[in-house]
Amino acid sequence: MQYDFKMETRRSNCPISCSLEVFGDRWSLLIIRDIMLRDKVSFSEFLNSEEKIATNILVNRLKILEAEKIVVKEVSPENKSKYLYSLTQKGLDLLPIVIEIMDWGAKYNKNCPRRTLGKKIKENKAKVVKELSKSLQSKVK
Repeated sequence: MQYDFKMETRRSNCPISCSLEVFGDRWSLLIIRDIMLRDKVSFSEFLNSEEKIATNILVNRLKILEAEKIVVKEVSPENKSKYLYSLTQKGLDLLPIVIEIMDWGAKYNKNCPRRTLGKKIKENKAKVVKELSKSLQSKVK
């Protein structure tokens, strides 16, 4: 997928289509998941995710997420040659969607068992979203 990092032209004006233009591939959502739910913040941490994203795809998706103001990239205070990624408020607003996708996947795919968070989601989804949102709010840029 070639991306111009401007998103000025859309395939349609359907809100679902417009949203999918931004975060509709698995890699973008997995990066967002890693930041939100797995406390990953660096390029190397994203590379080490279980899905094994290729470096060129990771670079591309991070640029897209940054261009769309879903994440921000900052130089690490400890290592000036390392960048750290964090969610913006726009990115944090995806939390309920990520939780819904997780819940749907666990509900309908027997090969995707519920882990600790998934069990909490099944028990009380609204509470999980509220608690995670509160926790992540302090990290939002």
